[in-house]
Parts: sequence; structure tokens; C-alpha cells
Amino acid sequence: MIWAALGFTLTSGGQARLPVATTLGRILAGVDGDALDDALGSYLIALLNSEDIGNGRPGLAVDGKSVRGARRSDGNRPHLGAAATHEGVVLAQRQVAAKSGETSCFTDLLGPLNLHGTVVTADALHTVREHADWLVEHKHADYIMVTKGNQKHLHAQLKRLPWREVPLGERTRDHSHGRDEIRRLKVCTVSGLLFPHAAQAIQIKRRRANIATGKTTITTVYAITSLAAEQTGPAELARDIRGHWQLEALHHVRDVTFAEDASRVRTGQAPRVMASLRNLAIALQHAMGWTNHADRCRIATGVHDQGGSPRALTTPFSYSVSPCENASALGVTGWGLWGWGLIRLVVGVL
Repeated sequence: MIWAALGFTLTSGGQARLPVATTLGRILAGVDGDALDDALGSYLIALLNSEDIGNGRPGLAVDGKSVRGARRSDGNRPHLGAAATHEGVVLAQRQVAAKSGETSCFTDLLGPLNLHGTVVTADALHTVREHADWLVEHKHADYIMVTKGNQKHLHAQLKRLPWREVPLGERTRDHSHGRDEIRRLKVCTVSGLLFPHAAQAIQIKRRRANIATGKTTITTVYAITSLAAEQTGPAELARDIRGHWQLEALHHVRDVTFAEDASRVRTGQAPRVMASLRNLAIALQHAMGWTNHADRCRIATGVHDQGGSPRALTTPFSYSVSPCENASALGVTGWGLWGWGLIRLVVGVL
């Protein structure tokens, strides 16, 4: 039984005796964050391999996120660099001192992963020559990297290309979150690009309209890839770039559905551990085909049943009271109902 394996004391009826909030706090604050993330990553990789989640060439997005609610007295916040599949499943995570530290943890983050045949997507912060060399020569992977001012000569070279003469490769349109967004992608093979192993240059024009206000913005983004034209086409590149944005969508779910930035947990490793548990909960929901994360969390924490009606918290514990009464009675008000509900969700699914 999972509860017994986790060290919970069980009643004669097999119910778990819930520890008090201070015990939970000490446990989470003292966990080795790297060891936990490595264990969760190994588990999810095995799950992905068994379920064959994803289609075509595997993609891995690298990006970071600050846990803003965990700001300490010195003003610092935990910043977590992560590598996630283009379906939004986090396979590796490392804590760094600040956003600028993401660059230094790139190889440590991806080193344990088998990246053979994978395309790694990254924003401009990680568009570093050493990273490109390492991915292609040592990890036998490919990359798609955005370019900005940190690679100013490369960025200028891309802007000077005769894009008007390049035919449109792919056009996509999304209508969500109160926005209407059209993306146009062009790609061309260029010899002599000022970046290791770069084979093709990419231009993406994004036209975004706010449906409520009517305000329209047009943004042009440039990127490079080690994938040659015979390896990939505009449609596949557009898919990989959209897949990279799934990591931003994951951050949105953690902030909005799991209220990560509203959490005031800040002791020791607890903020990072809670972020890891949120990642795990989202990954398991994804693996089971659950797309509405908010609805599944309400079900898991006892706020609604499968039909959406309120119900009491009765499992896996022997309490049968309302969610708010349950949180108060168990003394977890400081952690919040979502904190304990998250742990219930993860263990319940496992």
C-alpha cells in the first residue's frame, strides 16, 4: 500500500493517520530537491516510454520560472530551470540562483537525459554557442533556438536575409484566451550562419489581436535550427515551435489552477518540492487524458464529483466534512487547501 510505503501510520481499517501541518512542512523543507526531481523524471520517462505519448520526432523545451510567492527576507525567489516534453511533461528540473543562472545549469539539466534524435527548443537566453556544440556533438540532438540581442551579429545576419523572396512555409491561427493570433513561418537554408551547426534560418511573424479591445500587435521573431531541409519542413518546425510554448502553458496552469504564485511556502526546499509535485500532478493528468486541469483538481480535492456537484472529502482518509472544514480541522490553513489537495491528488493517482 502506498500510504504504508510512505511511512504513514494506518488505522485498523486501513485509513492513513494524517500528519500535522508542521510535520509536512519539515518533511518538504528537508527534501533533497535534485534527488526528488531526478526520481520523478525517471518515473515519468518510463511512463512516457510505456504509453508512447507524443507523435513524430520527440521535442524537449527548456525554460525557467520563478516561484514568486516564495520570496524570502533577502528579496530572492527560487528560480527553477526545467526541461519538458512538447506535451508539457517536465522530465528534469534544477534550482538556480536567479533567471540569469539558467544558462549555467543547461548541461546539468539535460545531461542525465538521453537526447539522441530529440530536438531541443530554447528561447534566446539559451542561444549559446557552447550549448549548440554540446547538444549536437555530445548528445546527438538537434536544436531550434530563438535569437535576440545576446547574439547580436547572428540576429543582424538573420534580419538582413531577403525574407520577402522566401515563400510562406506555414500559416497557423489560434483563437483562445481572448486573443486571435495568426503566425506565419518562413524558413530557408543559409550557408555561413554565424552559429555552430546552424543549417536553416527561421522567421516567424505573429499578429495578435485582443478581441475585447481590438488592439493589434505584430511581432517578428528569428530563430535558427541545426535541422537541415531534408530532415524537416515548415510544418514540422511550426509544430516544434508551438510545442515549446507548451512550457509557458504549463507555467500558466501552475500559477492559475495550482495557485503557485499565491503560495507563501518559503522554508528550505519546500517551494521547489511543491513545484515538483505540481509538475507531477499535471503530468499524470496529461497521461490519463485529462485536459481540464482545474476540473480534475476540484474532483481530486473533493470539491466536486465527476458530475460537477459538491461532495465531502471521504477518501483516502476517514474524514467526511466539507473541504474548508477539513483544511481547518487538519491545521493546514497556512499551507492552503490546494497544497494538501495536491499531495492527495498525486498519491491518489499513483
